[in-house]
Amino acid sequence: MVPLLLLPLLWGGSLQQQRGYELRVQESVSVQEGLFVHVPCSFYPRGLWYSSDKLYTYWYQHRSSLVATNDPRKTVKREAQGRFLLADPSNGDCSLSLRDARMSDRGTYSFRVELGYNVQHDYPKKLTLQVTDRTEKPDIHLPEPLESGRPAHLACSLPGCCEWGGHRLFSWVGAAVDSMTPQMLPYSVLTFTPRPRDHGTNLTCQVQRDKHSVAVERTVRLNVLYAPQNLTIGISFRNVTAFRILQTTSSLPILEGEAVQLLCVADSNPPAELSWFRGSPAQTTTPISSTATLELPRVGTAEEGEFSCLARHPLGSQTLSLNLSLVWKSVSQAGVVPAALGGAGVMALLSLCLCLLFFCIVRARRKQAAGRPKVRDGEDPVMGTVTWSSKQKPGPGRPPDQVSLAGDFSPSEKQQELHYANLSFHGMKPRDIQDQEATSSAEYSEIKQTSK
Repeated sequence: MVPLLLLPLLWGGSLQQQRGYELRVQESVSVQEGLFVHVPCSFYPRGLWYSSDKLYTYWYQHRSSLVATNDPRKTVKREAQGRFLLADPSNGDCSLSLRDARMSDRGTYSFRVELGYNVQHDYPKKLTLQVTDRTEKPDIHLPEPLESGRPAHLACSLPGCCEWGGHRLFSWVGAAVDSMTPQMLPYSVLTFTPRPRDHGTNLTCQVQRDKHSVAVERTVRLNVLYAPQNLTIGISFRNVTAFRILQTTSSLPILEGEAVQLLCVADSNPPAELSWFRGSPAQTTTPISSTATLELPRVGTAEEGEFSCLARHPLGSQTLSLNLSLVWKSVSQAGVVPAALGGAGVMALLSLCLCLLFFCIVRARRKQAAGRPKVRDGEDPVMGTVTWSSKQKPGPGRPPDQVSLAGDFSPSEKQQELHYANLSFHGMKPRDIQDQEATSSAEYSEIKQTSK
């Protein structure tokens, strides 16, 4: 009688002959580096494994490197520990799961089953695993929209890398955040307070398997809401293309009849609602313009006074005012005409003064010529200067350098006023140095004029 223990084997053997050993698994599977992959698998015949003996399953890489097993007597290779996971084989499940795929995991894999020491079978069908470069980018979850001055929380994660508790090297790069040291985390949460200047800037989340691997990243553009700031008023005049920019409340003189355009500009996100008012705006005041531009085609007395630009925004409003003061054309022209006449008057007055001066000089010359005595021989008639010729000799007892002309006039003429004249001696021979020094102190002689 056949032992009862052998019946299952015989039955199983006959079953194997009928159905054979079969492995149902994909022949090729591809996964990106660093991601998780699950490969469904089932093996037959299932009825062979109802024995009370322990059933063990094995997955080998390249037929020699054990990467996964439920046999406690076997040890998998170090690089595969904790990354390759097996399903429960009691119901014929040979599924294989791999997390944190690496380039070294590429290759062919074979499956083996054992039932104690009696049944051992290697399935000929193979599994080919392809590991490719990482192309999938991390995901960034951020609240929309961001608001200036209010803290925000941004989360970055890499799909498929952390289903089994894996960690990656996360870092953030952008103008809105300070530099930080990358950290090994299953995912990263960034907390920061956005500012108006952060609007429109880029924020990047980078993920690496380690410091030596290539980083994958995703970049988002920040949308930050903020109230109006830097409110300005631009002013353009007729035939003038340039603008005058005002950032504070001020006064501006405008010529009567001038055409003026006022432009209000506010920096905000979203754009503020701009409008113009006469005087200070109030809730019940109706704007004179509901756009950023205010046209004043012809400035007159009605346009004098205060104009205000109001920038309305859900996060706050801002106002800027401008005072227009009218300059009359008559006043302006009255200032120009006297200025022109004044320039011509100065030139005419200067010409008149020169004519009078010339007339006085001529008249004085004539009077002087009428009161002079006749010129004698040898005398120079210019300015009463007496010139002596070298032929004349001084009288005895008189020094040669001083000549008194008192003897030539009547005694009554001695009472007249004394005049001085410069005496020049022409044709005289040079004397020695002592004589020249003696005569240098007597350059003038007393002369009394007489009238005939």
